[in-house]
Amino acid sequence: MITCPRCVLPDTRPGLGLRPDGTCDCGTPEAKGAIDWTARAADLETLLAEARSHAAARGAMYDCVIPVSGGKDSHWQVITMLERGLRPLCVTWRTPGRTAIGRKNLENLVSLGVDHWDITMHPRVERRFMYQAFSQVGSPAVPMHMAIFAVPLRTALLLRIPLVVWGENSALEYGGPAADRIGTDLDEAWLARYGCTFGTSARDWVGDALTARELGPWQWPGDADLRAAGVRSIFLGAFLPWDPDEVHRVAAAHGFQARARGPRTGAWNFADIDDDFVSIHHWMKWYKFGFTRLFDNLSVDIRAGRITREEAMAVIRARGDERPDADIDLLCGYLGITRRHFFDIAERFRNPAVWTERNGVWTIPGFPIPDFDWARFGGPAPGRASGASPAGAATTSGGGIAP
Repeated sequence: MITCPRCVLPDTRPGLGLRPDGTCDCGTPEAKGAIDWTARAADLETLLAEARSHAAARGAMYDCVIPVSGGKDSHWQVITMLERGLRPLCVTWRTPGRTAIGRKNLENLVSLGVDHWDITMHPRVERRFMYQAFSQVGSPAVPMHMAIFAVPLRTALLLRIPLVVWGENSALEYGGPAADRIGTDLDEAWLARYGCTFGTSARDWVGDALTARELGPWQWPGDADLRAAGVRSIFLGAFLPWDPDEVHRVAAAHGFQARARGPRTGAWNFADIDDDFVSIHHWMKWYKFGFTRLFDNLSVDIRAGRITREEAMAVIRARGDERPDADIDLLCGYLGITRRHFFDIAERFRNPAVWTERNGVWTIPGFPIPDFDWARFGGPAPGRASGASPAGAATTSGGGIAP
């Protein structure tokens, strides 16, 4: 593992590259500084004026669709559009793991003065899909990410709404090639690289456990469909500077509440708090790539000058792999599997190009913290995962979970 000497991101992070000086091509202040934000803001005003005009010409009820969870980012998106005189329709994929604070924040967002659709997928189909995703690619969040993208885009097509307004472009904020960092639109190419769906669409999951009709709601429309309907899909963070602290400040000023007990996962108590299961998606990056959500958050804070790299390393040393045991138990209960079965699956995705075993303990060669507590945070020794369903785990034909 090679770690960027400026932030704490490793070269194992998907899509991240290293420059000749060893620093990573993440969303550094230099990358953002190269953007003419005054011109981008003017472009946004033109774009929004066009959206209002197109909506009026079509007789559409709304000027734009805003995907929302109730989090700080969706508060910022809604507030920004309302301040600019747009009439948005907010849409939400309803997670089966919605938290109490997530529900409260979503209610607060709606109270700002918007119409809102809360979309629930077929519960048994969603549960089978989550199990298949966890079992086959090591992330139960594939259905979540597909739904997050599919629901708003399909809604815009259905109601002839000309614009979909997303939050930040993760390629700019967390790392990616220069061509992706400067992009303003969310399209199929972006989804393939950064949509956290492992390059798949819903059609790729059709099989014995899931039919094409069952998976239909998770399939997003293609670029050609959106162009034909006159729908544009943009990142608000590509037109206005996005900073998590500033976004949180704006959201909090309008009633958003952070998590009182500290971060659920990562470094921020105002992010990833809406869903019980997203922490598992972030934790599985530890097995696959040797880093967690904490590394991403701390790197953003380092670049913003809120924390030093040495302070960030101290946080990682203390927090370790952030294994979300309580959320793992919740997911096991939801899927109808045992905790043993969960870790049998998780161990299949421990990356041998990242991890090595020494005296019965897993370690990461080149890890940037020499005195890291591998005995505590490395995970079980080899042979722990058999890949077979343990005694007591549900093994029905519906994807290996309880019906």
